[in-house]
Parts: sequence; structure tokens; C-alpha cells
Amino acid sequence: MKPARAFAGKRYAVLGLARTGLSVVDYLWNSSASLVAWDDREEAREQVQGKARLADPLGMDLGKFDGIVVSPGVPINRHPIAQKAREAGVPLIGDIELFAQARAELPPHRVVGITGTNGKSTTTALIHHIVKTAGIPVRLGGNIGKPILGEQELEEGGVYVLELSSFQIDLTQSLDCDVAILLNVTPDHLDRYENFEAYAASKARLFEMQSAGHAKIIAIDDAPSQAIAAGAEGAVMQISAGGCMDQSNWPALQGPHNAQNAIAAMSAARRLGIGEEAIEAALRTFPGLPHRMERVGDRGGVLFINDSKATNPTSTAPALAAYPAIHWIVGGRAKADDLDACEPYFGHVRAAYTVGETAATFEKLLTPWMPVSNCGTIRQAVQIAAQAARPGETVLLSPACASFDQYRDFEERGDDFRAAVGGLS
Repeated sequence: MKPARAFAGKRYAVLGLARTGLSVVDYLWNSSASLVAWDDREEAREQVQGKARLADPLGMDLGKFDGIVVSPGVPINRHPIAQKAREAGVPLIGDIELFAQARAELPPHRVVGITGTNGKSTTTALIHHIVKTAGIPVRLGGNIGKPILGEQELEEGGVYVLELSSFQIDLTQSLDCDVAILLNVTPDHLDRYENFEAYAASKARLFEMQSAGHAKIIAIDDAPSQAIAAGAEGAVMQISAGGCMDQSNWPALQGPHNAQNAIAAMSAARRLGIGEEAIEAALRTFPGLPHRMERVGDRGGVLFINDSKATNPTSTAPALAAYPAIHWIVGGRAKADDLDACEPYFGHVRAAYTVGETAATFEKLLTPWMPVSNCGTIRQAVQIAAQAARPGETVLLSPACASFDQYRDFEERGDDFRAAVGGLS
């Protein structure tokens, strides 16, 4: 992002130097701001040498600063930096707020902001794909893993598409989205909020920051989202994934949860003035995101799906709903003692293949419902499932568990599944 005159000569403290924090330091340094930066990790501090003075802002007089910029990963509900900033009367902000403050210096553009407990990344990527397909300059950023301040600014008429977590919204006071979207609100991140109501209120703030006349799109398939829609000021476009929708021509958008994602993306695209032909073309060609119901192969009519991002039963349930004949690879480090959220779709499962720490537990739990093979590892499960599956069926990795028993993260787990499928003879 090009430097902004708005920050020249101002003083900021930056706390947290992971990907987002590093982008903030680079951006503010290029904008001629004076910086103090800190991270507990020495290797992170080394990356900002020469751009910022290294010091922990907790040990400083914060009243001398124009803002304290914290990374979304800093738990401001319990980190002492929040109270210290309040006492000093200094705003606690994030990179999205810096982007919001810099918008006046960018070529005329529009911003689409997407939040929700589930589906944010897919919907954000889908809107980006639709806008790009329509031939409009577009940039992707935010919680999807691309800090917006590290992206190239757009030419006039461009669209910034931002995935926004509740943590990022908490650190933003002036982001006025031309189109703001809420997909759903279900219990999550409750270690960062006083209660569920406070978490939901964080999501609702995305709409409170909008100017009159800007578009509000809210999916009302859950009660908290319905309440937010009812309380939002101005016109609200209420959408729902209920009823039938033909998703057969959208290979990367299967399942009821992706119906909701698609409806939200289509609604946003129409508010941006994009025509139906471009929207339909984009839905057909959307490649999906890695590890989120990702199609990794089709061998002899058997489809292989990598849904490694499904780290709890609630996340796995939509994947089981999406395919009628499944060989299900499930297990890892459990976040719950049951698979109750998946039970309505057990009828879609031809057989289960249990892996990881929960292999024996899930074998016992699932045996009354379906044939089960205790495979231990994903590599072994892929081999056995591939031999058992018939044309028209699906081998699905949707673990309903965290990956940390056998893998560094869900990406590494999905990559191992992809490699196992690629190694099938």
C-alpha cells in the first residue's frame, strides 16, 4: 500500500510482530511515522531493526503516542496493554483501522467487508473471484492471511475485499464498508469475550461503522444473526440458505454451508453492479480454498476431498451433508467427546476410517452406525478407503478434530492427504 501523509510525523507503538505486525511496521515506516515495536520473540524483533526502536510499550509512557497498534492475536480482553492504553487516553487500533484512515488518500474505490463465525474465507475468496471475473480491479486482504497494508493499492474504480475477524473489528473504529456482510454467529472465541452476547456484538459493529446508504447483507439462518439484522439501522438485505439451490454447476461450492456463502457473494456482487453472466461464470470456475472441501483428485470415478480445515464436528457436518456416498476419514486430537453434530448425516457415510489420537474412541462411537476401520494414519486410511470406494462415491478427509496429535497444523495434515492421494497407483 502506498505511504499515507496522514501518518507522517506521528508516533505509534506496535505490539506483536507476526505477519500483520510486520506489515504495519513497514507501512508506517514508509509513511514517515516514528515507531516503537515489540514482540516477545527475538527473531521477530530482528526483522524490524532500523525501522523501529525496540522497546516493550508496557514499560513506556503511552500518552506520547498517537496510537497503539496491536496484532489481532493479542488478547486485548486480558492483556495489560488495553488498560494501559485506556489510562493514557490513546486509541488501541489494528491494521484495518490504519487502512480505514488511509482510504481518503487512495484512488476512489469500494470496500466489501465479510465477517461471521464460519465461511468467511470462502465467501471472501469467492467475492474476489467474481469481481476479478467481471474485469474489475480487485485486492484481497485481512484475516484470510494477506495483511491489507502489505498489498499494492488499486487503481481508480477498484474493490478491496476484506475478511474481518471479530478481533480485527474490535481494533477498528472507522471502517466504512460500502458492502458489509454477516454470514452467521455461533459460539466461538469465548476466551476472548465476557460472554456470547459480547462476541455477537463485536460482529454487529461492522454495520454500526457504516454510512447511511451503504449495503448491509445479513444471513438470518441463526437467531443471533436475526437479532443483529433486526437491530441494524437502515435498509438490510436479509438472505437465507433455506430451500433448494442448484449447486451442481459449482464444483467447489457443494453443501448447504456453501449455498449460504454463494448467496452472500452473489448479493454483494449485485450491489457492486456486476451482471448475472459474470457472476455465474465465476461460480462455475471458482477453485475453492486449500483444505476447505478441496477437490484433490478423481480416480476411476472416485472423488477425493480434502476438508482438513474441519477441526470440530460442527465444521465437519456440512461436508457430510454435501455428498451422498462417503468414505469418511475422521480423527485427530478431539475438541469434543462426541460427533453429535455429524449424526444427522451418518446415512451418507458408506464407511468410516479412524485416525490419530481418537482412532479407537471414534471406532467405538461409530461402529453402531456404519462399518469402521481403525487405520491410525491418514496414509493408511487413504489406501484402504481408495480400495473400498466405488465410482460415484467420495473419499472425504474431514477429521472433526484438531491436527496437533500428528501434524503441525491443519495445512500440513491436508498436504499429507493430498500427497497420499497423489501416490495411489
